[in-house]
Amino acid sequence: MTVQLSNLEHLPNYQITERLDVVYGSTVRSKHVGKDLFAGLKNIVGGELTAYTELLEESRQEAIDRMIVKAEALGADAVVGLRFSTSSIAQGASELFVYGTAVKAIPMPQQVYQTPPSDSHHQPGQQPNLQNSAPTATDDLPRFNPFG
Repeated sequence: MTVQLSNLEHLPNYQITERLDVVYGSTVRSKHVGKDLFAGLKNIVGGELTAYTELLEESRQEAIDRMIVKAEALGADAVVGLRFSTSSIAQGASELFVYGTAVKAIPMPQQVYQTPPSDSHHQPGQQPNLQNSAPTATDDLPRFNPFG
């Protein structure tokens, strides 16, 4: 099963049917002494600290993977409201934390909008009768309330 992730409070083109629980994943990483020395030298000349960029990318992915395991254990189809947080644990060590709300969701049926039939009584220069026109796409979008 693939758990979909969204930083929105809803999942586009899906209807959330059940809110399960808050799920999270975290990892604590420390800097490598060799990488730290290289980063210190790089600070002198400037530029991207690629060793730290890679470390953060690995940390984000590990935290996401741990969160997904928890969401799958709940039977979730998706995690919405995805957020990241970081904090310093000790000198040279940081935690990367990711969290969101695990939900069950079903695909929404694709709505087909048709143009209304032309009014045979329509006179040039007059507005056609649009009382029975199809609703716009945003009129009936379901919204997920994370607070209840």
